[in-house]
Amino acid sequence: MIRWWISALQLTELFVSSIVHLLYGFYIFSTAVAGDLSQTMNELFFKSNVNIELKEEGPGGTTTNAGGLPPIVLVHGIFGFGKGRLGGLSYFAGAEKKDERVLVPDLGSLTSVYDRARELFYYLKGGEVDYGEQHSKAYGHSQFGRVYEQGHYPEWDEDHPIHFVGHSAGAQVVRVLQQMLADKAFKGYENTSENWVLSITSLSGAFNGTTRTYLDGMQPGDGRTMKPICLLQLCRVGVIIYDWLDIPFLKSYYSFGFDHFNMSWKKIGLWGLVDCLLGKAGPLASRDWILPDLTIQGSIRLNSHLQTFPNTYYFSYATNRTRKFLGVMVPSSIFGIHPMLFIRVLQMSHWRHPPDVSPPYKGYRDEDWQDNDGALNTISMTHPRLPTEHPNRFIVNDSECQPLQPGIWYYKIVEADHILFIVNRERAGVQFDLIYDSIFKRCRKHVFRKTPQTLSNQVHQ
Repeated sequence: MIRWWISALQLTELFVSSIVHLLYGFYIFSTAVAGDLSQTMNELFFKSNVNIELKEEGPGGTTTNAGGLPPIVLVHGIFGFGKGRLGGLSYFAGAEKKDERVLVPDLGSLTSVYDRARELFYYLKGGEVDYGEQHSKAYGHSQFGRVYEQGHYPEWDEDHPIHFVGHSAGAQVVRVLQQMLADKAFKGYENTSENWVLSITSLSGAFNGTTRTYLDGMQPGDGRTMKPICLLQLCRVGVIIYDWLDIPFLKSYYSFGFDHFNMSWKKIGLWGLVDCLLGKAGPLASRDWILPDLTIQGSIRLNSHLQTFPNTYYFSYATNRTRKFLGVMVPSSIFGIHPMLFIRVLQMSHWRHPPDVSPPYKGYRDEDWQDNDGALNTISMTHPRLPTEHPNRFIVNDSECQPLQPGIWYYKIVEADHILFIVNRERAGVQFDLIYDSIFKRCRKHVFRKTPQTLSNQVHQ
């Protein structure tokens, strides 16, 4: 009888989580459509009455009169999107407008960290995305992908390094890209090095995995496979059907990034769809997608090949929305946590690794992973620590790390949920400006290898 009650509760939780996530996705999509319609109407009826002053723009939509400043590249996380997707909606809630030279690439929202790192390189340098022959054969997808006729920063090299800011899984994507640069992993680019990256700033970065992946449906035993009935299985079905239908308008508006798996009905037909749904083909069958990379085990596999380099500056903002009340870990706020994340904050704070399954690493303790922001555990966001801990320093105020030293992960903990600093600027209020102003100020004033460069209209403080 007890087992039936537990099953009923699990199914109820699955139903509620599915509805909440579906409604949030619909809200984002409808907001983007409404914004585009409003902009179109304004241009249609009021264009003749408005004088528009245009600046010369580069291929990335940024102004070209930025005085040779290195770009700041904002890299989105899971289910994210870059400039040009979802109409005029901004994943970073308009933070890109705070600096003259900001790029916001559109990468696969559910593709693996490896694939996204490859896409990011060609987005910047230009050319046809090459996922690598060996990797492509191993995971059953095309070796080549999207073509960038012109790179968004083709001069990128050691003398023209870049600042990267990654949210959530985007932070790990940048770390993998930097390692690829160090390993000279791009065919035809034998001069790459880790010094092409000037700084990495992580905003709620997924460095060491998250216990949420297990709550959503990943098997805690291996961190690769999914449970038969779970939220991720519903997501899997939706993604496969979306890509199979291959509706041009929808795909141009939002894409999961699996085009190189050729799942369109035009290429695989009806039986190909059946194979994908049965788990015999596609990215979710080969496990070449983002969720296995976000388990603790998957992050350890990635981190075992990733270094913290001595000439790059590192900074991390870890977020947390839990506190102890009468000795029990609970959400730190009711109204301050997004409804989509509230249940997960509570569940993650009470996660217990199954006793009949080997722990993800030696020395694992459930209590270390209780603090969280509804998507990632706070312990995972501070700095790379598994399988080996990288040089790090906890700070409370930015002044504590001046002057900045390269090769060290400076980190601070911020009271916020996982999506406070993206999509909806009004939710964060003044915190939004404080976070992004400090990030851009650090990139422009405190992080450099030669002489610091200034914005042409920079206000001296």
